[in-house]
Amino acid sequence: MSSGPKKNRGDWFKGLQTEFGKITWPDKDTLVRETVTVTTASIIIGVIIATLDMVLQYGIKFLI
Repeated sequence: MSSGPKKNRGDWFKGLQTEFGKITWPDKDTLVRETVTVTTASIIIGVIIATLDMVLQYGIKFLI
């Protein structure tokens, strides 16, 4: 009975290794381009949110 779980565990690791073999990693140029895109988009969205926050704070203080 104890050999069953060990065999299943071994099969699981073999399956895991097979799945990791299917991973396609991006090349350096693609990685750099996507990193710059995500960073730029994050900065732009952050500036938009900060601006909206300041405008709304000003509007609320004006009303109060």
